[in-house]
Amino acid sequence: MCSFSVRARFPALDRAILFFNDVLSPGDRQLHPTTTATMTLHDKFGRQITDLRISITDRCNFRCVYCRSADPENYRDHEEILSWPELDHLAKIFLSLGIRKIRITGGEPLVREGIEDYIARLHALGVEDLSMTTNGHLLAERCDRLLAAGLRRINISLDSLDPGKFERITRTKSFSTVMHGIDAAQKSRLAPAKVNAVLVRGLNDDEVESFAEFARDCGVIMRFIEFMPLDADRHWTRDLVVPAAEIYQRIHARWPLVQIPHQRSETARRYRFADGAPGEIGLIAPVTQPFCGHCSRIRLTADGKLRTCLFSKDDHDLRSLLREGASDEDLVTYIRSVVTEKEEGHRINEPGFVPPSRTMVFIGG
Repeated sequence: MCSFSVRARFPALDRAILFFNDVLSPGDRQLHPTTTATMTLHDKFGRQITDLRISITDRCNFRCVYCRSADPENYRDHEEILSWPELDHLAKIFLSLGIRKIRITGGEPLVREGIEDYIARLHALGVEDLSMTTNGHLLAERCDRLLAAGLRRINISLDSLDPGKFERITRTKSFSTVMHGIDAAQKSRLAPAKVNAVLVRGLNDDEVESFAEFARDCGVIMRFIEFMPLDADRHWTRDLVVPAAEIYQRIHARWPLVQIPHQRSETARRYRFADGAPGEIGLIAPVTQPFCGHCSRIRLTADGKLRTCLFSKDDHDLRSLLREGASDEDLVTYIRSVVTEKEEGHRINEPGFVPPSRTMVFIGG
């Protein structure tokens, strides 16, 4: 039994409760998280928050150079990671607050046993858009089960089409296995799969045209992501970033592109091939063309921390609240107070920018 007050441990929670008691209607305060959404989340800049990234593990079977260190394992202990019941509980609360899209991430989500059952439970809760990000290593053998559970979309990482270079980037020998995973997704209802490549100058930026051709040949949505300062080895510099504008120019010069209309909160600028070829190109430019002004996303880390930006300096501890007996009403109030203070932007391009203490694998992609 907890021998002290949850609110004594979290003074910010008391302040949040006082604030929201003033601004919420009595109907809003009578929350039942298992029912359909009756409230929405907004930050102080007027952005509505509808997308939640849930990291279910910090463990990964790859060691990609832009994400993880080559050093020995530094995973968190199992008891530090949210249990499946805790993840279920928080998902219900977030859905009651107007979250419509959930993407499951890691680490590598497919290394955690029970993920198919978790997806099935999220699907049963009525998540409108349920997706997952994976490195693809285990996808071919799990694709049917994921579909049966209710998964509707998938993002697969692929940072080189050259097996040798793929091995250097991921520090694995899994190229053919990942390609089989992409093939399995393309033959299923998950098609067209989103295939993500993080470009790093001098490492894989010579493959832009090859990736575009891969999109045309296979009908995938090929997405290019600018390298961000989230690598565990802290090697990021601006010189290593391949700007989205350069990628666009190189592809457009060979295969003219036509922009596809998109929602303002989408991270990718999307293009189809003017000649009608299958496939699509997506450009995600958080460094050179930030899209913070329309951001609709928040993140839940595997160890139960709420993050309002990929580059947040602060974590907000939901795990401790859960384990110390906070009521659903208290959790809702705390989440709303945190989201209200969501950062205006990530500040990568400002002189005083400081990378977050967590690297990508400990945040969730």
